[in-house]
Amino acid sequence: MPFDADAPVASDLFAKPALPAVRCEPLARVWSKALRDGVQVSHSQLSMVLLMGGVWIAMTLAICGWVGQAFFTQTQPGKNLFSAFWESNASWELAALPLFIWMGEILFRTRLSEDMFDGLRPWLNRVPGRLMHTTILGCGIFGSVSGSSAATCATISKVALPELMKRGYDEKIALGSLATAGTLGILIPPSITMVVYAVAADASIIRIFLAGFLPGFLLMALFSGYIIWWSLRNPDKVPAADPPSTFMEKIKQSGNLIPCGALIVFVCWVLIAGYATATECAAYGVVGSLALALWSRSLTWENFWEGLMGTTRTSCMIMFILAGAAFLTKTMAFTGIPRELADWVNSMQLSPMALIGVLTIVYLILGTALDGISMIVLTSAVVLPMIQKAGFDLIWFGIFIVLLVEIAEVTPPVGFNLFVLQNMTGKDSNTIAKAAIPFFMCLVVCIVLITVFPQIVTYLPDLVMGADK
Repeated sequence: MPFDADAPVASDLFAKPALPAVRCEPLARVWSKALRDGVQVSHSQLSMVLLMGGVWIAMTLAICGWVGQAFFTQTQPGKNLFSAFWESNASWELAALPLFIWMGEILFRTRLSEDMFDGLRPWLNRVPGRLMHTTILGCGIFGSVSGSSAATCATISKVALPELMKRGYDEKIALGSLATAGTLGILIPPSITMVVYAVAADASIIRIFLAGFLPGFLLMALFSGYIIWWSLRNPDKVPAADPPSTFMEKIKQSGNLIPCGALIVFVCWVLIAGYATATECAAYGVVGSLALALWSRSLTWENFWEGLMGTTRTSCMIMFILAGAAFLTKTMAFTGIPRELADWVNSMQLSPMALIGVLTIVYLILGTALDGISMIVLTSAVVLPMIQKAGFDLIWFGIFIVLLVEIAEVTPPVGFNLFVLQNMTGKDSNTIAKAAIPFFMCLVVCIVLITVFPQIVTYLPDLVMGADK
């Protein structure tokens, strides 16, 4: 029920002699003070407490949203809960998520994923880190098809993680690279997040897409660079290299890459050629992977059924979390916290670089409680005029904010990629977050580089479409 400002405060109720709840009295005083002063209870702190208590991730997000609406707004949390659950999952675009996950399950449960790693092994044999780089390459390539961070993370981890563990690679680095490299799905076009920003900023979608390529390649290089640096410092944690092979042997071994390579090229081609949307591409990917599995005679009724059930479990988990996050987002919108933060930044009258620094901190804070699209939608009305007034290019700022959204995907307590990997590996999300810290810093370095050298973002759009006037 909506909160009535004229109703007696909690402390008055607890003060009545008929309610001898001595233990609850301090809590009542705290809540009454919060209500009177209009203090917003930190959703991040509450969610951390619930997660540490073993509450389901989706339920944690929903509870935080309910508390915020029930005590700090005059809305009806019950109705908003049902509407948020429906709106978050009744989306045609989301249909691509379970389909891509199913494609990954098929590749994982047949010989196709193993063949792919066998084909890459001779080419990466002499590179420090060796097959660990497949997580970066796979996420980069698949991200260009899916446009989704969750789908990229779930699909590549399903394929790559078991193979890396079987070959004796370090689990911590594998988890950290998968959690962060999965975010390439929203940086390398096409990207739903980029489309949302382009609409909010009234900018060219094509220019935003073109602007994402060079930062995407830069980020992949930073991730791989860290893997190389770590491998040189920890040679004992990297499996021994295979005996050197001739160029013709490498070419022969690369024949194992043809099935998966053909599948990726096919899915990319139907998308680029305009024959299918991203969602339809996912369906083509499933059909193609099933056809390849049949052709290789590795598809059985047993692994088909296991793959289908695994997809169902993973998809339900992700959809449930999305629903809880959507309800929390509604709460944040009703309380007006994102807009108030943006208004506060605007009132400070900062210099351009100081403005970017403060906005970075604000978006990092928002990323602990909101998904990326909500961050953009809820703040764009205030932030974009500030950016224009400071003289920044809106296309550049679009890539800047997408990188901040990527950081939000691996930031506890609501880092979505952390939850995806937690479900798929059984590892605690905090453990995965700690493993992702070095790659998190690579994201920070990428943000610094595009800020110092904005041409990294603007060069390709200006080259292809001319300078934006």
